Amino acid sequence: MPDKGLEIILDHSRQGAAAREKFFAAQAETLVHVAKIASASLVEGGKLMFCGNGGSAADAQHLTAEFVNRFMMERPPLPALALTTDTSVLTSIGNDYSFDRIFSKQVRALGREGDVLFCISTSGNSSNLTRALIRAREMKIITVGFAGKNGGEMKNHCDHLLLVDHKSTPLIQEIQITAGHLLCRLVDYYLFEAVDELKPYL
Repeated sequence: MPDKGLEIILDHSRQGAAAREKFFAAQAETLVHVAKIASASLVEGGKLMFCGNGGSAADAQHLTAEFVNRFMMERPPLPALALTTDTSVLTSIGNDYSFDRIFSKQVRALGREGDVLFCISTSGNSSNLTRALIRAREMKIITVGFAGKNGGEMKNHCDHLLLVDHKSTPLIQEIQITAGHLLCRLVDYYLFEAVDELKPYL
């Protein structure tokens, strides 16, 4: 009798490959555009901010580390912040105000015009991310959403949306981190290998 575990693995692999191909066929140009925007922000003294909840918080921290440390090439550290890491800030805001405001208050305190805010969500319906996006837009911070399913409420507040049109949370997360890795690779490319391509963005 075939092992059900093997069937589970192969089915997940097939679904993941199809979802990944569909995402990049639809979103590759948007991802390039977002990478150029992020690169131009860094050239002009801006920074990148990342936030999300649960597994998406881990992705926010992961991508921040790739920018601050390095991704694949040796290059100077790049300014990026994960708004998910300071437990005293998170718990004081959550306790004194509400969990809905844990990111928007940090955006207000730390963000500056021309920065880029990346919000990561599988559903697009996290109110703390929506509040952060609204606050960022008020401050003329560029807003980028990594979202899944139909984009949820978040899609209405993003200047640029990278949407994984799928219902499976694990597959959405896998594609989002792949897109995040490509964001890192592209920013390195435009900053250190092909800076002339940024001229229209500066």
